[in-house]
Amino acid sequence: MSDDRIAELSGVTRTYGGVAVLEDVSFDVRPGVTAVIGPNGSGKSTLLGVLSGAVEPTDGHSRYVGPDASRPIGYLPQRVPFREEFTASETLAFYVRLAAVDATSPEDVADPEEALERVGLADAADRRVGALSGGMRRLLGIAQATVGDPPLVVLDEPASGLDPGTRERAFRTAADASGTDTAVVVSSHDLELVDEHADRVVLLDRGRVVAAGPLDRLCSERGVDDVSGLYRAIVAGDAAEDDGGDGRDGGEPTAVHVTGVSE
Repeated sequence: MSDDRIAELSGVTRTYGGVAVLEDVSFDVRPGVTAVIGPNGSGKSTLLGVLSGAVEPTDGHSRYVGPDASRPIGYLPQRVPFREEFTASETLAFYVRLAAVDATSPEDVADPEEALERVGLADAADRRVGALSGGMRRLLGIAQATVGDPPLVVLDEPASGLDPGTRERAFRTAADASGTDTAVVVSSHDLELVDEHADRVVLLDRGRVVAAGPLDRLCSERGVDDVSGLYRAIVAGDAAEDDGGDGRDGGEPTAVHVTGVSE
């Protein structure tokens, strides 16, 4: 797998109403799957929005530095405003036409049916979006984000709110979009799925990057076996230091979904 950078964030800060949601965030995005994890409210969605170009940083910059492409970045926000009266095929055809505006040759124009087949929705091509299940909508969202084979795919909680089987399918579909020259950045609270599919991890806590790098290396440095152990060692350890070690600081508890531990 190539180690060339696809994107970079340098000193990114984002505030809302004077409150910092992200503070001095810097890291490189490389081919493969990068999982962004952290407690609720740690800035994951804002970070992915900045990376995709949908959110303007207050300070610092986010830059795409990957290969030339007719559609360099594909983005799936947590809520996609699909038209419910459109069919799945019509929905993707709309995004294909948008991507085709910048296409340099006919070969660069995506096939909506092929995109649906890629995410396992070929049989639902003629079903209206309003009739699709939540899991099928998320898969349609992943298909939308990967139309045109962008080198950088940014997915905000693609498996959120799904049953375990569909969650695995959605995350696996997202991971399958990565490759030698393609980076997929995905946020998730499901640390088991991160363990299974991620090459790299960015761990956010209170708007700051507290760990970033290859998953194996981070676990080795902390002497843990998996992402759950890494999360506990860093985020839970920081929380214990902040509240004097007894976990009671009078504030809201740090929350993250750890399958089999917390629901």
